[in-house]
Amino acid sequence: MAAGLKRDPIVILRIDGEDLREFINSPSFEPEMISIFSQFDVPEGSLRDYITKALQQLSVEQGMPPSTDSWVMSNIVEPALQTVAGCAHEQPISQDTFLAEFKKVAESVAQHLAEQPVIVAHSENTFDGSGIKRLLANKFELDKSLEAALKTVPKDRNGKMSKEYLRVALDVVGPSAGLPPYGGLEEMDKVVTDVFNMVNADDGKVVKEDEFKKLLTEILGSIMLQLEGSPISVSSNSVVHEPLTSSTLLSPSS
Repeated sequence: MAAGLKRDPIVILRIDGEDLREFINSPSFEPEMISIFSQFDVPEGSLRDYITKALQQLSVEQGMPPSTDSWVMSNIVEPALQTVAGCAHEQPISQDTFLAEFKKVAESVAQHLAEQPVIVAHSENTFDGSGIKRLLANKFELDKSLEAALKTVPKDRNGKMSKEYLRVALDVVGPSAGLPPYGGLEEMDKVVTDVFNMVNADDGKVVKEDEFKKLLTEILGSIMLQLEGSPISVSSNSVVHEPLTSSTLLSPSS
């Protein structure tokens, strides 16, 4: 668990409407909301639908807690949406109408957050290959990880292993290399799949133990190079419903 927290530290944020107000009044507000509005494909959707979807696009950095959380939806978003409930607007909804009405709702959301601040557990992680690089540079740790991986792979009567188990072995080595499990992150899965295709790791052939280790090390090196060239960053936000003491809270940076 400690290793997981080291790789993926969690910060507790207290969202109280201040950052959202700052975003609403910033020069970037209109351009960002116009960009969000232009991505919507709800030709017959109501203004309320547009605004609800737009709120879901805002991040904690902009001062918006996850609106998909049921408590946030019931206590923050729904009351704020009352300003547009039942109002009739032209179809299709114009950009100007959306901007004006969204701003009203966002200001109402900020007010509700000031009255009922929301605590959010925020985590960020960047996969840039540095974890793999550290593992490959430490022969003792690398050998130990490879041996642990090989114990999970069945051998035939000649002591050989099928290359189809390389994915299983990679998942065993993954935590030591700072990698998520296969299937846990779509962007990482694509990198792994591309590397496996590059080294023909899925051809089903059987190889000796040394060759299996060599292939696994080669796969790690290739993944490292891919991530060094194009790092993958992910973040997650979860509303904390348990009470926390004030000493554990951090306000989001402006």
